[in-house]
Amino acid sequence: MKNILFIATGGTISSLRTDLGLAPGISPEKLIDAVPYVRNWCNVDAIKILDLDSTNMQPEHWLEIADCIREKYDEYDGFVIAHGTDTMAYTGAALSYLIQKPDKPIVLTGSQRPTGTGITDAPKNLLDSFHFCSYCGHGGVFIVFDGKVIVGTRARKVKTRSYDAFESINFPLFALTGDQKIVRYISTEPLSGQTKFFSRLNPKVFLLKLTPGMEPDILYYAVGFYDAIIIESYGSGGLPFHEKRDFLSITKKLSDQGKIFVLATQTMLEGSDLQLYEVGKRIHENAEILETCDMTVEAAVAKLMWILPQTQRFTDVKKLFYTPVNYDICWGV
Repeated sequence: MKNILFIATGGTISSLRTDLGLAPGISPEKLIDAVPYVRNWCNVDAIKILDLDSTNMQPEHWLEIADCIREKYDEYDGFVIAHGTDTMAYTGAALSYLIQKPDKPIVLTGSQRPTGTGITDAPKNLLDSFHFCSYCGHGGVFIVFDGKVIVGTRARKVKTRSYDAFESINFPLFALTGDQKIVRYISTEPLSGQTKFFSRLNPKVFLLKLTPGMEPDILYYAVGFYDAIIIESYGSGGLPFHEKRDFLSITKKLSDQGKIFVLATQTMLEGSDLQLYEVGKRIHENAEILETCDMTVEAAVAKLMWILPQTQRFTDVKKLFYTPVNYDICWGV
């Protein structure tokens, strides 16, 4: 049988009711006791490294999770991480950059309702995660939730209460799992090269959601605190330049000074295309600016945090940003 390490970090799955609302408090051992059948598939060791509502999860905590896996990597055949749902997509993306080309499965899961309540999705998600981790036969960072297996860079939480909380954005599901079956949709080749761990992140990445009427001077303020700015624009992407709210001119000026800008879209599906409209083509042709293309915003944020400690030179950032990692980008510019 496979040896699996269960890493608890908090989240709804381990929460108890308190006077101030749900808060993490259930031990990882009790979570495993709730699904004793997993021991028919694998040997399980359980540890708790964090006890956080995932709203409190920070880049420093991503590094703690990655460091834990690095320290235990040779001892286990796979890893299941219990995590809160609210920032799970960010953590899945971050671990994809911090742990590259893993030859073992690293699975994040959680639940929409606490384990101790009468009706909860926690047992199914745990069972699916341990079964997938034991029998998938492929390394990588994944999110397993409601029977869906999503690669770590493609997940997004799209529902706040329902069990089917996550979707794979601009990329097929890796697999479906349930009833002790795995139906894989992505054909994979063995990963070439050794597993590589990274130990640095730069959290100074700012995400600005563009809204009509926003003053572009906000960019001058942002670059004083952050090393990279992601602007979530509209539709296929572009920046306003009409009359006094001229984001295009200020972005060009700041990018000419070496500031890193990435243009994303607020539209969830189908990605950006700065070549399509004048508002996009003007910025693409006149400023050094990246675009997310078919990447998720969660992946773009985490990828920039991983890139910036290595380089802040635009040409080098561009090369790393458009180099695919764990299926994070299928087409670029």
